[in-house]
Amino acid sequence: MTVAKRRWTSGWLLKQLRIGIVALIATQYTLAEVDSPEKDELTFGFIKLTDMAPLAVAYELGYFEDEGLYVSLKAQANWKVLLDGVIDGELDGAHMLAGQPLAATIGFGTSAHIVTPFSMDLNGNGITVSNAVWKAMKPNVPKRPDGKPIHPIKADYLKPVVDDYAERGQPFKMGMVFPVSTHNYELRYWLAAGGIHPGFYAPHKGDISGQIDADALLSVTPPPQMPATLEAGTIYGYCVGEPWNQQAVFKGIGVPVITDYEIWPNNPEKVFGMTRDFVEKNPNTTIRVVKALLRAAHWLDADGNSNRPKAVEILSRSEYVGADYEVIANSMTGTFEYEKGDKRSVPDFNVFFRYFATYPYYSDAVWYLTQMRRWGQIAEPKPDSWYMDIAKKVYRPDLYAKAAQALIADGALKASNFPDFATEDGFRPEVDTLIDGVLYDGTRPNDYLKRLKIGLKDEVL
Repeated sequence: MTVAKRRWTSGWLLKQLRIGIVALIATQYTLAEVDSPEKDELTFGFIKLTDMAPLAVAYELGYFEDEGLYVSLKAQANWKVLLDGVIDGELDGAHMLAGQPLAATIGFGTSAHIVTPFSMDLNGNGITVSNAVWKAMKPNVPKRPDGKPIHPIKADYLKPVVDDYAERGQPFKMGMVFPVSTHNYELRYWLAAGGIHPGFYAPHKGDISGQIDADALLSVTPPPQMPATLEAGTIYGYCVGEPWNQQAVFKGIGVPVITDYEIWPNNPEKVFGMTRDFVEKNPNTTIRVVKALLRAAHWLDADGNSNRPKAVEILSRSEYVGADYEVIANSMTGTFEYEKGDKRSVPDFNVFFRYFATYPYYSDAVWYLTQMRRWGQIAEPKPDSWYMDIAKKVYRPDLYAKAAQALIADGALKASNFPDFATEDGFRPEVDTLIDGVLYDGTRPNDYLKRLKIGLKDEVL
């Protein structure tokens, strides 16, 4: 073989290698591309809470339109109406309580297969008590040298007040937004950690009150009605998302005593829910919706929350949350006011993107299912495998990954913005940062349930 021939062969090989690399890149990009939406006119529902922000931002900043989607956003009266709208097809998807897709899929309350390809946020809730209750529990709360309460304020300090109500034959009533809401489970978690029994459900016996053996009686109140219901004395406290805790401070009718960040730092909150039928019929539409929501969530947390004032302005509009700018800003911009004048820095009160907030982790789904079992909404004990199966039916990281990879290919977001999809198994590392100090490992739900002092384990009511 002559030198000329070797050079020609070497050049030919190099050329073929380059062609192969380009072809490989092109193939990867094609895989990341998303075809045209099967349905481009969509209607999404939401409840007037600040954590619907990704929807409002995706609409206002044109992210939906960038995906060829023409979206209408409609506020819903309550969570049941919202869920029914998604099931009936009046809504193509919605801002949902994380427990709703799970509960519907297992047939608790409403029966329908709902899935979520996108988690909307972390944290964002608080527990507020009336001024009278705060006055009664405040002497029990440890103080800083300046006289302000030491946080977190545990339910241990509320227990003597609840006991006093019981001795006087007066039920201690509290509000939460829905039986399968994070708020219900967080309020129950906080109360139980302080030795206050929040009551069991017994759907197999026809009792869905959730008040069996309860020291505190929990009932449903729609979020925007929480402050007025508290002021009327119908309830003595509540757990709700913003801006309805801060509204109580501004109106001077109650005191937020703890945020859910203090109950469980960076706990999962709302999700975006759609029926499985919609997702199967409209896979490209679904992925494009997730792409738009991912861009919105990233914008909300970008540059140290620098976009939050603009987000607050959007949310304060009547078509979205409709509360005063100052009320929404009190929590959305990284602070939270407890007692009037006691405003503290809580930079992660609302998290929309960092810490992989948007990824639909199976372990988040399992935690909600453990709470349903703990309080009797799931009447009988289940093996660990059951929890895994339900989590994988409802939470769809496969759809999320396709949307994320398309955004990476588009150059809109970076691979570092997301989990490593090649190795991610859908389970967060175990945590022991919940307020009761109990270890939670999403791969071992029954071990977790057994560690909880109050709640069902292997028994059936």
